[in-house]
Amino acid sequence: MRQPRALRLIAAALVAVLALSGCSSVKNLFGGRNKDKTGEPAKLVDITPTVGVKQLWTAKIGKGEKYLGIGQHPVIADGKVFAAAVDGGVTALDLASGQALWHYDSKARLSGGPGAGDGLVVVGGLKGEVIALDAGDGHEKWTAKVGNEVIAAPAIADGLVFVHSNDGRVTAFDAANGERRWFYSADMPALTVRGTGDLTLGPGILFVPGDNGTLTALSASDGSERWSVAVAEPDGRSELERMADVDGAAVLDGTVLFATSFKNHTVAIDGPRGQVLWDSEHGGVRGLGLSNSAVVITDKDGNVVGLDKNTGGSLWKQSGLLNRNVSAPTVQGDYAVVGDYEGVVHWLRLNDGAFAARSKVGAAVTGKPVEANGTVVVQSVDGKLTAFALQQ
Repeated sequence: MRQPRALRLIAAALVAVLALSGCSSVKNLFGGRNKDKTGEPAKLVDITPTVGVKQLWTAKIGKGEKYLGIGQHPVIADGKVFAAAVDGGVTALDLASGQALWHYDSKARLSGGPGAGDGLVVVGGLKGEVIALDAGDGHEKWTAKVGNEVIAAPAIADGLVFVHSNDGRVTAFDAANGERRWFYSADMPALTVRGTGDLTLGPGILFVPGDNGTLTALSASDGSERWSVAVAEPDGRSELERMADVDGAAVLDGTVLFATSFKNHTVAIDGPRGQVLWDSEHGGVRGLGLSNSAVVITDKDGNVVGLDKNTGGSLWKQSGLLNRNVSAPTVQGDYAVVGDYEGVVHWLRLNDGAFAARSKVGAAVTGKPVEANGTVVVQSVDGKLTAFALQQ
């Protein structure tokens, strides 16, 4: 327990020193998300569970990210779970049983994704590798390369594969053969949080979260910019104060996009026009969860906050996980689900934020849990997957 926190504090000191000395980028020093913490992690209080949680299965997929701070998480598509390990390749599992369906053994150290769609599973590597696999049996279809590490999950639609690399560039590849079709480059600030946001797909549109605090809409066909909106303004006297990264995927609900920033802002945006509908001064580090009535974020201190989906007004705040390096939330039924640095998964009631259940999965959970068909799958930094269902 002490060693991960010690590493986080060392990284924080290095970031501060390098920021003062005018370093152009310190992205790779971040091993997690809460690097400016000086307080002790909150001790978990005993709770009386108000919902039953059943562990469905566990699976080991390889050697996980450990202290890389990349927030690896699986993707669920067509009743299958696709997951990558930094050292261990890509594995496809049955969502219901956890049975392994196929495995691809990669020499590359895998960090981005997987992403899945249109019969493909695509993953990125720490040296810019892009590997496309057949979703049915895992055989390699093509490989490509980009100029920087790939931490975000690739997106696949309309015969193209979109890759968001850590230098802010989005590259589109032909899904059939891996040939490059177009690329888009974004301005990068001097200092950023470790991580790159996953891309979000809309009809003919690609929504790109930026380290400069923006969300940008690109034409999926040619990469031309439709609009760019500030989720948070990178203001402040120092580079550290100006950090405004949008490091989680925006969530598209109908025509409205919800996005959140490291700089304590969450916004709702009209997708077709790029107009901000509301702006809340509560922000998340690695994305958000969305229900029928609430937007749920985890701020950089470890507070989990529920916001009204229609107005952005604060509904509740759960402060029982302060300084526990809490993951971005996902929604499972009437609950928000987050993981923490001790590998504890927590279920919070969406109506008031109260703890409803918890379960231990082992090592730390840095990636956002994923949900489909009532099942939540969590990936821990040791390369372990655990699936849960609710029991009412």
